[in-house]
Amino acid sequence: MERTAYRLADIVARLGGRAQGDAGTEITQIGTLDSAQAGHLAFLASGKYRAQLASTRASAVILGEADAGATDLPRIVCDNPYAYFAKVSALLNPPELAAPGIHPSAVVAEGAYIHPTAHIGPHVMVGAGTRIGARCTIMAGCAIGADTRIGEEARLYPRVVVYHNCVLGNRLIAHSGAVIGADGFGMAEEEGHWLKIPQIGRVVIGDDVEIGANTTIDRGALDDTVIEDGVKLDNQIQVAHNVRIGAHTAIAGCVGIAGSTAIGHHCRIGGSAGILGHLKIADHVEISSFTLIGKSIREPGSYTGIFPFSPSEDWRKNAAHLRHLAELADKIKTLQHEIEILKRKDR
Repeated sequence: MERTAYRLADIVARLGGRAQGDAGTEITQIGTLDSAQAGHLAFLASGKYRAQLASTRASAVILGEADAGATDLPRIVCDNPYAYFAKVSALLNPPELAAPGIHPSAVVAEGAYIHPTAHIGPHVMVGAGTRIGARCTIMAGCAIGADTRIGEEARLYPRVVVYHNCVLGNRLIAHSGAVIGADGFGMAEEEGHWLKIPQIGRVVIGDDVEIGANTTIDRGALDDTVIEDGVKLDNQIQVAHNVRIGAHTAIAGCVGIAGSTAIGHHCRIGGSAGILGHLKIADHVEISSFTLIGKSIREPGSYTGIFPFSPSEDWRKNAAHLRHLAELADKIKTLQHEIEILKRKDR
C-alpha cells in the first residue's frame, strides 16, 4: 500500500512546533533513532539516547528545545517530543475506515437504532432498544445487550461484549475480549450458603476512553460503575462493581480494583498493583507496579510497596526474619526501657 507523504512543513502546520533545516523533507512513517530508515521521522525523548542521533538513518527527527542544536538533520523542535511523536504517528497511521452498513449475518433486535454511517460487522448481535452512534465501528462477533447507548466514533474490536443498559461515550476504543457490564461479585452468606445479589446498576463510560484486551468492567450493584473521560485501561484489568475511575487516569495491565473504590483524576497505576475495596485514592497519585493498596490515599504523590528482589538464599533469610519482626520490636522496646533505667541509675 502506497503511503501518504507529508513534508515537515505540512506536519508543523497541522501539529505546531517549528521546523529547522529542510522543511520540504518528506516523511512517510515514524521510527526510533535506531531502526528508522529514509523517509522516517525519528524522535528523541530522553537524553540517554542522544548518542544515537549521530548514527540514525532517519530523514528527520523530533527534538526538544534543549537538543535543537544536537544534530544537523532536518528536525521539528517542540516542547514535548514524545507527545509530538504520538500525534505524528496517529497522522501517518490512521485506523482503517470500515464501510458503513450492517453485515447480512448480524442480528439486530427490533427497536435498536444504528446510525447510517456506522459499520456493523459479521455475526454482531445488537439488543432491543440499543442505540449506536455515527461512524461507530463494531467488528465481528461483538455482542451488545439491550438498551445500551454507544456514542459517536466508538471502535469495538472483535468479540467485545457489552451487557444491557450500559452507556459508552464518544470515541471509545475497546479491544478484543473486553467485557463491559458483567455482574459484579455480590454475594450474601446465609447458613453456609451464598445468595447472589442482583447487580442492577450500570457501567457508564465517558469520552475518549480506551479499554485493553480481556479487561473486565463490572456493572454496579445498586449505583453505577463509572469510568470518566480520557481514562486508559491496559489489558487484563479487573474493575469491580461500583468503582469510579477519575478522568485521565492510566492503569497498566493486570491491576485488580475491588468494589466501591474511587480513584481520582490523573492517577497512574503500575502493572499488577492491587487496590482493596471501599477506598479513596486522591487525584495525581502514582502507584508502583505490584504494590498492594490496603487503605485510602488522601494526598497526591508516589506510593510503593514492593519488596525488592535479591538472590534466592538472601531472600529466604530475610523472609524468615520478617516473620519475627513483631517479636524483635518487642525485644527492642524492652532493651530501650532497660537502657533508660541504667541511665537513671548512673545519674
